[in-house]
Amino acid sequence: LLDDRYGQRSTLVTSQMPVDNWHELIGDPTLADAILDRLVHNAYRINLKGESMRKRTKKLTAPGASD
Repeated sequence: LLDDRYGQRSTLVTSQMPVDNWHELIGDPTLADAILDRLVHNAYRINLKGESMRKRTKKLTAPGASD
């Protein structure tokens, strides 16, 4: 998929795993290099920080909470 879209179309990838950990996760260094090279080249990376919005929503809608 990445090879077909490379240089042709936009691709959005989301992950909870930092890019620095992808080599370990993928396992094969050559394959990891190829994947990351295509993903990171000309990429816009947005790293979000802070508390999860899911945690906040859960706190607001906890049992016994009033509307």
